[in-house]
This record gives sequence, structure tokens and C-alpha cells, in this order.
Amino acid sequence: QVQLVESGGGLVQAGGSLRLSCAASGRTFRTYSTGWFRQSPGKEREFVARIIWSGGGTYYADSVKGRFTISRDNAKNTVYLQMNSLKPEDTAVYYCAADSAGVPRKSTYDYPYWGQGTQVTVSS
Repeated sequence: QVQLVESGGGLVQAGGSLRLSCAASGRTFRTYSTGWFRQSPGKEREFVARIIWSGGGTYYADSVKGRFTISRDNAKNTVYLQMNSLKPEDTAVYYCAADSAGVPRKSTYDYPYWGQGTQVTVSS
């Protein structure tokens, strides 16, 4: 079992920045990667970024590439999402998710553990 808690969301003006945090607890030693996703009302959940704990490899959605940066702090068992040059279309509830080493993911969205989400609102 892994528990995830997101924080750092809020209201910002277009062009501004926010840093989201995802703190993990529980059986985190089994985690292979942590991802960030977002969802707006009336839209399907969208992949944003992913980081591999071993080696720190990263993956980004084209829509955020060059603006968002995902990173991790092993000592704190925390993953961050630095969001710069925010746009109104970035407005969504942002969720972090963790997988488990040795359990292959069936899809981009196949994560067994999810946080509660944190709201990000970008005004024009």
C-alpha cells in the first residue's frame, strides 16, 4: 500500500508558476515510477509527466514539454512538478500516481495508487 498526498495547487495568473508536491508514504520501496495527471470538468484524465525513480528518467506530454519539470527527492519520498509559463488551459485538478516494480502497467493510466488531487487554476 502506498499513500500519496498532493499539495501546492492554487490560483495564478497566466504566465505564472506553481510547484506541486506529491508526498508518498507506505510501501514506497516498491515504487518504480510516479506520474502526474490532470483532469478538467468534462474532459478525460490527461497524462502530464512521469519520472522513473531509478535513474530519474522523465517523460512529458507534448502540451507541457518545455514548461513543466518533474523531479524527485529520494530522502523525502516526494515528487515535484514545477510548472512555469502557465496557461489557462492548464487549469485542472492535478493528481499524482505511483506504480509498483514488477507489476507491468497495462497503459499510461494504469497506476494502482492515486492521490486526492490538488486544484490548479490559471486565470487569463
